[in-house]
Amino acid sequence: MKKHIIYILVGLFLSVANAQNDTIVKVHNHDLELDVELENRYFLEAPAFNDQKRYYPSVALRPKYTLDWNDGDHSINIEGFVRMDRDDERTHFDFREFYFHKVKGNWELSIGLKKVFWGVTESNHLVDIINQTDAIESFDGEEKLGQPMVQFSIYTNLGTLDLFYLPYHRKRTLPGAKGRFRFPIIINTDDVLYESAAQEWHQDVALRYSNSFNSVDLGLSYFYGTGREPLVQFDAQSGISALYPVIHQVGLDLQITNNAFLWKLESIYRSGELQNFLALTAGFEYTIGNIKSSGIDVGLIMEYLYDDRGDLAFNALQNDCFLGSRIAFNDVQDTSILLGVISDLERSSKIIGIEASRRLGESMKLELEGRIFSRIDHNELFLSNFRKDSFIGLTLIKYF
Repeated sequence: MKKHIIYILVGLFLSVANAQNDTIVKVHNHDLELDVELENRYFLEAPAFNDQKRYYPSVALRPKYTLDWNDGDHSINIEGFVRMDRDDERTHFDFREFYFHKVKGNWELSIGLKKVFWGVTESNHLVDIINQTDAIESFDGEEKLGQPMVQFSIYTNLGTLDLFYLPYHRKRTLPGAKGRFRFPIIINTDDVLYESAAQEWHQDVALRYSNSFNSVDLGLSYFYGTGREPLVQFDAQSGISALYPVIHQVGLDLQITNNAFLWKLESIYRSGELQNFLALTAGFEYTIGNIKSSGIDVGLIMEYLYDDRGDLAFNALQNDCFLGSRIAFNDVQDTSILLGVISDLERSSKIIGIEASRRLGESMKLELEGRIFSRIDHNELFLSNFRKDSFIGLTLIKYF
């Protein structure tokens, strides 16, 4: 970890020095922010393992610093993250972002640790492959680790092209003995193997083309390198083995706006020496606006999720349906609620979720998150490990 931080910081320094040679820096602006989060998670069922608890209080800090000059054409962007939790593995620090950014004409260049998001669907982000998942932060995979990269983006009348050079692979964070959402046998992050002899230093590349055609938003992507998702095998005798494979992944994300409908599709084909498969998420969101002149908007969401790996997938989404509703109150407090259920179409398993948020005054926010694992089939090799991990969580955020 120390090596790749030094690698990125050296590259960042050289880039800034080169940028300063182009023009004399006379004017700069800077901004410092700090978010303090107090989180309380309560698990509804008795733990499956001795070291686990039912109540998990924690505190997290998110400092953010931005320095820009030359009318914003050059900037340094830093976002840190640290959490202190009763699970030793969930107590961790990361630079979510630490990169130099340059804008010139119709192109942009970023060098350093950065977060990049691809995707349009609600229940699963298949095409989003640049950043590694911070699995100890959230069960749904929304939280990501900062990825060392060089990103070059060019904007033309024919669309946007993003090119990525990814020199270092970061391993997925995994729960410890005291943590929830863990397997019967602890997977030590450092013990996960690599298919490539270069291990985490395998040089990865990616590109994405995106464009908008009237009501159509299109994204086409390609990735070659070490996959962000480990291949995990469960064996009653030898336990669990995990390995990061070298993969090719072709991705498509598509969104079509048609009046109150948003039609959405994400699809990937991933190939390699160890595994080839196709996966997709497709569906729609229909919004009913300003119900009875109340100012409230209600979105109705339905998506189908498919992954032809079946039980070999490192997730619970092989042949499932997501039904949900997004409620935006459009009030001064920016109150919103997202409700949803993912139902297995072949088994009884269901994941019920709720996410809600509301501002408190001008500098605080309250967030609610819950997951209920209902009627989980014991034949679900992945999801059955978490059948006792239903939880409800409250987070109070203070902005400075």
